[in-house]
Amino acid sequence: MADVRRIFVEKREGFDIEARQILADLKETLGLTGLTGVRLFNRYDIEGLSKQDFDRAAATILSEANVDCIYASLPPELTQDTFAVEYLPGQYDQRADSAAQCIALLTLGQQPKVQTAKVFAVSGDVSVTQLEKIKSYLINPVEARLASMGAYDSLDIKTTEPAAVATVEGFIAMSDAEVATYHELSGFAMSVADLAFVRDYFRDDEHREPTETELRVIDTYWSDHCRHTTFLTELEEVEIEQGELSKAIEDAWLAYLAARKTVYGDRHKNITLMDMATIGTKLLKLKGMADDLDESEEINACSIQAEVTIDGEKQQWLIQFKNETHNHPTEIEPFGGAATCLGGAIRDPLSGRAYVYQAMRVTGSGDPNTPFEKTLQGKLPQKKITVGAAQGYSSYGNQIGLATGQVTEL
Repeated sequence: MADVRRIFVEKREGFDIEARQILADLKETLGLTGLTGVRLFNRYDIEGLSKQDFDRAAATILSEANVDCIYASLPPELTQDTFAVEYLPGQYDQRADSAAQCIALLTLGQQPKVQTAKVFAVSGDVSVTQLEKIKSYLINPVEARLASMGAYDSLDIKTTEPAAVATVEGFIAMSDAEVATYHELSGFAMSVADLAFVRDYFRDDEHREPTETELRVIDTYWSDHCRHTTFLTELEEVEIEQGELSKAIEDAWLAYLAARKTVYGDRHKNITLMDMATIGTKLLKLKGMADDLDESEEINACSIQAEVTIDGEKQQWLIQFKNETHNHPTEIEPFGGAATCLGGAIRDPLSGRAYVYQAMRVTGSGDPNTPFEKTLQGKLPQKKITVGAAQGYSSYGNQIGLATGQVTEL
């Protein structure tokens, strides 16, 4: 049997800021007036360490003596209203990864296996139904799940060999009505028309049935995240609501329509959010006012040529401006979605051999004060999206050591 050691770490009173914030959030957002307290523990399960090394790591890496209390087991007064939350298998656990790396530095040995969970202990007049409501609010099923409260024999991930990939028999012979039925049963992100296009491709070009994996991969690349479906959607009717900004919006709309007329002439071009975002550069280029624009097969950002002086020598350099959109991932996993939005805007110029000076994120969301009860089926509460996104892009900028000059959530 593998030797798995466990420790619980809790912030001392006065430093338990996260637990207090969760308590206030649950009382305000879920209306749980009978809730009186929330205790939060970070649970570490570690395999591959001697007792001596485990104790050293517990005191120096997993906790700080001046702000943390450590326990070998949960305090006995915590009873049924206690549950643990862990990341789904395969989901990156930064806390566990950082702990494993630090322990290896401490022991000058191999990285141990580390698994973490957050343990929530709630107190007060909380019914079974309300406890389930708390769990559903705190756990995003896209990234996390309830964890076992029992001890682990081993931290090895148990996997089973997957079955052979199934072929979707009869797909290329489906009628449009049958494609629509299959689309509804399969829960694809692409539209019915998109799926019909895929059917025609496999029928006319591949001359074979697709596998389930092929359809799922196509569906992923056809998603809003990868294909920017929202930004490429044709806007057939645009209505500007009356308000204090109406005049400015109307002027911008008319300027956009005028720019389209100049750029496209009589050519048909759908009105889309993507076209609105790119029409300015097209207009400048048409008028010969973007002669410093750099264009190449490698381009993945707006790059302009600039002459700079390095040690008294004039050199040709490129200045890059990179946009990134992460609407869809931020909506389903706010922290990571927003973090990698900022991360993508940073990483892409780096991959183009550019030095990144600063980053910013300006984004909009729904009203975070929307009552929890009005959350749409299958969606996260708007407050969780808004707050989680703010935490995510703030975290990424801090970790990568890059000045994030502006982070604004509208």
